[in-house]
Amino acid sequence: MKIAFIGQKGIPMKFGGIESHVEKLSLGLTELGHEVFVYTRPWYTPKKKNKYLGVNLLSVKSWHTKNFDAITHTWRCTWHAIRQNYDIIHYHGVGPALLSFLPKIFSKSKVVVTFHCLDRKHQKWGFFAKIFLLLGEWAAIKFPDQTITVSKTLQYYCKKKYRARTIYIPNGVDVLEPKKEKEIKKFGLQKGNYILFLSRLVRHKGAHYLIQAFNSIKTGKKLVIAGGSSFTDKYVRELQDLARHNPNIIFTGNIKGGGRLWQELFANAALFVHPSESEGLPIVVLEAMSFGLPVLVSDIKENMEALNGGFGFSFKNKNFHDLRQKMEYLLNNSKLCHDVGESARRHVREYYNWADIVKSVETLYKEMLLESKAIKKLQPKKI
Repeated sequence: MKIAFIGQKGIPMKFGGIESHVEKLSLGLTELGHEVFVYTRPWYTPKKKNKYLGVNLLSVKSWHTKNFDAITHTWRCTWHAIRQNYDIIHYHGVGPALLSFLPKIFSKSKVVVTFHCLDRKHQKWGFFAKIFLLLGEWAAIKFPDQTITVSKTLQYYCKKKYRARTIYIPNGVDVLEPKKEKEIKKFGLQKGNYILFLSRLVRHKGAHYLIQAFNSIKTGKKLVIAGGSSFTDKYVRELQDLARHNPNIIFTGNIKGGGRLWQELFANAALFVHPSESEGLPIVVLEAMSFGLPVLVSDIKENMEALNGGFGFSFKNKNFHDLRQKMEYLLNNSKLCHDVGESARRHVREYYNWADIVKSVETLYKEMLLESKAIKKLQPKKI
């Protein structure tokens, strides 16, 4: 099959859940013998890079601003893709899904959209952007031949709000062998002496709750805030201001996903905290679990789905007092954290394995193309 991915910033992944998802999916499909094309943005993936481990990279310019980066890139990629005779055009995210009707009109490609999360709930977006993202949700359901949801929570949401049948195929992770301390030493870190937060520094990820809670507990451990701005410089300054009197709070900036430093941060932390207010199915939580790291998350449905009732710990969403209490309890119960972390690692290995996820997506593609061929055979021939 000839497959195109549109909506992601690019690969190899530097940061971003969708980018991580697309990288693993595109590499897996390439290994299965398919011809895969990933559209990239030159500010994220170097323009001269046209191959990545067998995956074809197509660099297309975007208007690189907060509100227009994704949609201008999707517009240009879509018109290019329509002329390439792809078997499958696969959009990632509800914003890019707004334009998924175009291949349905102007090409014979089958169209898929992956519904990754409720983007309109993210606080960085203004009123008009949220309106368009709400329209994108509707488009993600109505336009494509198939819609994939990455969590059962999102699947239920689509069924309840849009009366739509979607295909549940979750996010996945690779279970890697832990890396010993090397690069983390430049931040003054060593195994077990820090709490980790790793995400883009956008308000709905809740880093401010975590800093407030950490400032109010007595511990010899450090807090690592690993991530950078995503058109949110004002919020980053707010976080730095909250942390300015606490030398045990460390800002690392963006961390390249999958790299040595990224692996070391996960492998050697005492606790991973994810206080997000909204998610799809949080890859970063699954990644932490894959390292056997105990996780403490806000009790939103998507996070609780990842924990599956017993593979981590939770606190009341947006409540830094409850977060503080749960952190203190876990930091004082290392054996409990270790046991739950090891169970989580086994759980992720069994239920969020990328090899199985790639095969599920491949099967969906094949069924769509077979169904299309069957319909053509049933159509009466012109005389």
